[in-house]
Amino acid sequence: MGNGKEWDVGRLLGSSSAYWNASTIHAGVKLEIFTVLGDRQLTAAEVCGRTGASERGMTMLLNALTAMGLLEHDGELYGNTGFSNSFLVKGEPGYIGYIIMHHFHLVDAWARLPEAILSGAPVEKRSHGEDVERESFLMGMFNLAMAIAPKITAAVNLEGKHHLLDLGGGPGTHAIHFCLANPGLRATIYDRQATAPFAEKTTTRFGVADRIDFLAGDFNTDPLGGPYDAAWLSQILHSNSPEECEALINKTVQALEPGGLILVHDFFLNDTMDGPPFPALFSLNMLLSNHGRSYSAKEVGDMMARAGARDIHRLDFQAPNDSAILCGTV
Repeated sequence: MGNGKEWDVGRLLGSSSAYWNASTIHAGVKLEIFTVLGDRQLTAAEVCGRTGASERGMTMLLNALTAMGLLEHDGELYGNTGFSNSFLVKGEPGYIGYIIMHHFHLVDAWARLPEAILSGAPVEKRSHGEDVERESFLMGMFNLAMAIAPKITAAVNLEGKHHLLDLGGGPGTHAIHFCLANPGLRATIYDRQATAPFAEKTTTRFGVADRIDFLAGDFNTDPLGGPYDAAWLSQILHSNSPEECEALINKTVQALEPGGLILVHDFFLNDTMDGPPFPALFSLNMLLSNHGRSYSAKEVGDMMARAGARDIHRLDFQAPNDSAILCGTV
């Protein structure tokens, strides 16, 4: 099933070279061009003085970013647009550079996609440093979750619930917003120990550190604690094999009290597994990294039912990237 838009040579070549745009944005964020500019206008030479770049290369980058509409150019001076100043300058509340850097860290692996297709296994990619990659991934997930968390809390009814498990919750964005929307709720973020400092920072920033604790562990092998009366599994199933997903859903259901809710938020494929486009492409991203993939809502719903959940249904929520929420009662 296609997405309804006809292909022509122009669209094909535009898609084939789309990484030029992505790589230009990556370079701008990696070199912190937008942050260097801030609310000032600088010459290419002045930007070079603050970044250590060559004037030849920097001038080309600044002109390309201007052509893309991310910078403004007046004579010899370059400056941020209002959009860039809001979202690409470090320290601004809307900064989303972390998720852009996560995309940058994936580029090497995507260049080896044919190898992964042939082998059916992840590929080895260049390391940018464990700490750097962890920060980009975790705070990138924070960037993405912040954009949709308020809509999610409006769609998920946690009335009467007292203790939420945010499984694989990373920096705790969803736990934070659930607690903000439900004053009687407390939450436990469950993730690896290396994630704890990020969760502590974000829960403190939003003033809910006294209602959210952190439990360190590997959810595939370690106990989940509990009991809880709600469990939130956001964007974690796609990183696991079908067998691991089945086991994890079973373990989660076992950690819930009778009447508890299990909520699964992910990029769901349709039943024929050939769309929508983003979940289908995201499966390839998982092929490059691990043994996971995107799953259909039917596959996950069947796993939930086999684990003992009932009244399984899709909530009235759909994100721009086609993520959705399945809910079941234990």
